[in-house]
Amino acid sequence: MDVFLETVSALNDETRIKLLSFLDTHGALCVCDLQESFGMIQSRLSRHLKILKDGGFLRVERCGTWAYYSIRSPLDRFRSEALAEIRCLQLELPPLKKLSQNEGCTL
Repeated sequence: MDVFLETVSALNDETRIKLLSFLDTHGALCVCDLQESFGMIQSRLSRHLKILKDGGFLRVERCGTWAYYSIRSPLDRFRSEALAEIRCLQLELPPLKKLSQNEGCTL
């Protein structure tokens, strides 16, 4: 029951839905890329990413001080179907701004 509630809670926020869609579209991204693309302060973004990770949607890979987030694979049926529904939404996502490519990442 707790796992189910964490998963559902992770989906109960427009920003988190957009983050899932953004990562689904662009693949693994550094936190600095997400921060720059969404124009969000690091602490707020980290909170959203933690909720999505705890909800079973994301995985994180660390490379030195950088953290790269991506959609977890494989996803179970419930999370896969939730992601499929998110793909059907007509979301306005921000453009991708990659700081990590330009060595501008300071995280």
